Amino acid sequence: MKLKTTLVAATLALAFGAASAATLRVANQGDATSMDPHSLNESLQLSVTGNVYEPLVGRDEKLALKPALATAWRQTSPTVWRFELRKGVTFHDGTPFTADDVVFSFRRAAGEGSDMKSYTASIKEVRKVDAHTVEIETTAPFPILPDVISLVYIMSKKWCEDNKAELPVDRRKGVENAASFRANGTGPFRLRERQPTTRTTFQRNPNYWGKIEGNVTEVIFTPIGNDATRVAALLSGEIDLMEPVPLQDVPRIAANPNLKVMQGPELRTIFLGMDQKRDELLQSSVKGKNPFKDKRVRQAFYQAIDIETIKNRVMRGAATPTGLMVAPGIKGFVPELNKRLPYDPDAARKLLAEAGYPNGFEVGMNCPNDRYVNDGEICQAVAANLARIGVKVNLQAESKATYFPKILRRDTSFYLLGWTPGTYDSHNPLNALMHTPNDKGQGQFNLGSYSNRRVDELTNLIQSETDQAKRNAMIAEAFKIHQDDIGHIPLHQQALAWGMKKNVEVVQLPDNFMPFRYIHVK
Repeated sequence: MKLKTTLVAATLALAFGAASAATLRVANQGDATSMDPHSLNESLQLSVTGNVYEPLVGRDEKLALKPALATAWRQTSPTVWRFELRKGVTFHDGTPFTADDVVFSFRRAAGEGSDMKSYTASIKEVRKVDAHTVEIETTAPFPILPDVISLVYIMSKKWCEDNKAELPVDRRKGVENAASFRANGTGPFRLRERQPTTRTTFQRNPNYWGKIEGNVTEVIFTPIGNDATRVAALLSGEIDLMEPVPLQDVPRIAANPNLKVMQGPELRTIFLGMDQKRDELLQSSVKGKNPFKDKRVRQAFYQAIDIETIKNRVMRGAATPTGLMVAPGIKGFVPELNKRLPYDPDAARKLLAEAGYPNGFEVGMNCPNDRYVNDGEICQAVAANLARIGVKVNLQAESKATYFPKILRRDTSFYLLGWTPGTYDSHNPLNALMHTPNDKGQGQFNLGSYSNRRVDELTNLIQSETDQAKRNAMIAEAFKIHQDDIGHIPLHQQALAWGMKKNVEVVQLPDNFMPFRYIHVK
């Protein structure tokens, strides 16, 4: 094994030039939970696996669509898109990439255990035309299909069959397979070693079909959950790049002559969700009924939250309070609706009393503590705010490795989540977060099962509408209904903060993806 590794390193040095070869040591507060690209629709997961796997249509440094495994695409009818596939591409094991892999991957992404169903919900059929041409037929006209499939990564049909990984890893049910620990994509980096929760090592793909803009030949990705430990690792030189930088440590890292901090806006919206379906909450002192089915209770929770204090004290100013479930920069954003209900504990107590809870009640709350910026602290602040109106929150904050399987099973009454629309279009959160859940994948992340028939109708109409003015009007109507219903409680858009050595140059994307191909170490 040592000899093999040495030979690979030597080959890389010859291929890229010994002087330009570089190892990058990256630390994040969390880990990708699996190497399976269809197992979890979560930004860090897709960012990490997106260095190994590729979609048909990708995105460039400005998040604009660009050819990836498809070189061209066009509509041949209102419901049919034809994709011309890139020739001469091989998977990391040398297997040629063909249309069979595309058909297989879309079927897998839409199948049992997949977390990517919201991206395939409107696809009726994916069919092979020839070895390097496929057609995707949708259930209705779908003008933004190329945007929607930019996160559906293509796997090798042969590799999955040979390794009994035809179905996705399903973390909800504790189902694992070879795709969780191994990987075989077409991307610019190969998976060399996987030690879950400890270290994952990637190696530059010398046979990559495209251009790799950076000079990194090896990436060592290490999850370091403790903020102080992660910062200490950067200060001591043990790592080269980390994210997120704890907000309280931004000035210290920025003042270090050997380090720098990159900060910028993120398209992610942090929000709270509530179980609005069960007749009795899983985690509550209220028996025989569900308080969250009453809009007055949802509004009381909303108006009890002191968002400005969360912004200033918890987020240290690095957050933008929001009244919408999307950020500025997302297509369809409605500025005039981006207004929060006022913080008003007295009004909140009155609403609770009107709903029949003059003394409040107890409810469980689920929260990650290693996924979003200060996520655990945000939930603690929310719990403290709710205590002032008589609601006792039993907070369970935990690692995302256990958090996501739990809430994705809907084993929750009240939860915190963050969402960046993978299409950068408002249809995405409407379809995934606000549409009534169904077996087609719509509402897949509507974990509290908010439901409004008109929002469902509008979401489906928005999908097919090509007149931009009409489309924007429908988006605004859907957002207004959801906002009036208090379907969720939006909190804020968080800001990005990455810390790194001064000799590291990266492209910081507002979706918080980190493509290794763009990183240069001087």
